[in-house]
Amino acid sequence: MKVVHQNSFSENEKETLWQLRNNEYPIQFGHETFHEFESYVNAILEIDNYLLIDSKNEIQGWAYTFLRDSEIWFAIMLNYQIQGKGYGRILLEEIKKNNEDLNGWVIDHENDIKRNNEYYRSPLEFYVLNGFAVLDDIRLENEKISAVKINWKKNK
Repeated sequence: MKVVHQNSFSENEKETLWQLRNNEYPIQFGHETFHEFESYVNAILEIDNYLLIDSKNEIQGWAYTFLRDSEIWFAIMLNYQIQGKGYGRILLEEIKKNNEDLNGWVIDHENDIKRNNEYYRSPLEFYVLNGFAVLDDIRLENEKISAVKINWKKNK
């Protein structure tokens, strides 16, 4: 597997990213149509993309950083078939190389369902093991998500 830093995509690559997001995040985060997905991605400010590519040149993971409220935020998603094998850490290390500070919302429970009818597994422990602080007093609560803010700062 290799990480490719890439900010323009073919239609096939976009389609793969749409399916990856729909399959790996809770169902309520999904985009029913490709057009909805494209609109979502196009609205993200200063997006910087990283793809995890396998030996067959297929996308198995996607990480991106973006600007929100004057902070750098990130998202990571991996094909469920390769989770727990160190590939998430590889993507995370790559985005850490290019940033001093990262923020994210992390679902800290396992009550949400994915499209395959399996429960979404909270990645909170993964982020803690990879140097993120959990900001328990900062939460995002709405009809789509119940999550806690996490933050990582580069050691200078």
